[in-house]
Amino acid sequence: MTPPNPPPTSSELIVSSPAEHVLLLTFNRPKQLNAMTPQMSADLRAVLNWFEDEPSLWVVILTGAGRVFCAGADLKAWNNDQQSGITNEQEDVVANVYGFGSVSRRQSKKPILAAVTGGAYGGGMEIVLNCDYVVAGNDAKFALPEVKRGVIAIQGGIPRLSQIAGHHLASEMLLLGRTVSAADAQGRYGFVNRIVPASEVVKTAVEVALEIVGNSPEAVQATKRGLVLSQEHGHSQMLLSHVWGEECKSVYKGNNIKEGLKAFGEKRAPRWTNPAKL
Repeated sequence: MTPPNPPPTSSELIVSSPAEHVLLLTFNRPKQLNAMTPQMSADLRAVLNWFEDEPSLWVVILTGAGRVFCAGADLKAWNNDQQSGITNEQEDVVANVYGFGSVSRRQSKKPILAAVTGGAYGGGMEIVLNCDYVVAGNDAKFALPEVKRGVIAIQGGIPRLSQIAGHHLASEMLLLGRTVSAADAQGRYGFVNRIVPASEVVKTAVEVALEIVGNSPEAVQATKRGLVLSQEHGHSQMLLSHVWGEECKSVYKGNNIKEGLKAFGEKRAPRWTNPAKL
């Protein structure tokens, strides 16, 4: 299924819609283990910015073609830049407001799901950490090996892993550059929600997306905003920012709240409509 009027992209990103209201983005450099290029990052930025503003799309799933979700940055290209002395890494990090692949620091108002097969390394792992729900294949591996290459997980991986796993477990991955299994990512570190056979990863992610789509889109987006604010502020400040924000206004002044409450009284499933643009 083709989503409604997506922006043009290169062959490095496949854009599709496996179900109503659901967008599926597939990193498409399988021979290079989906290592991120400037082109793929630009494609992701254009499509995700469009997704944010498209009322008919409520959830996005990220996955990778081939045997690895995303191997991170293209280190060969990075090495060439370093050896030539033309890099401006610090300026590039600050200028790239959405982070690695236009995902790792993106504060989306809509849920982002990751469907991970094979592995997520470096920047690919930073993308996973900024997703709201992670489905991993039982063969998946995860690592932030930046220190082993003389660099830093600077695109959002450090604060996100620390928030999720706590200081000491985050230090274990970040300072040792250690690779962990899907089982440890779920049970010990806490950033994987479900583990399934590799062949069922995308299918399972779509099922989770459809479960989210079964809820009011305004309520989901306002709740997502509350989660983001909770990471930034204390409880009192978060509450005030959230309750007076545009997302909550959309919930309480929109049509879907009326439909949800009416459907409950009538003992039927609600029929949600696309939310108004904020």
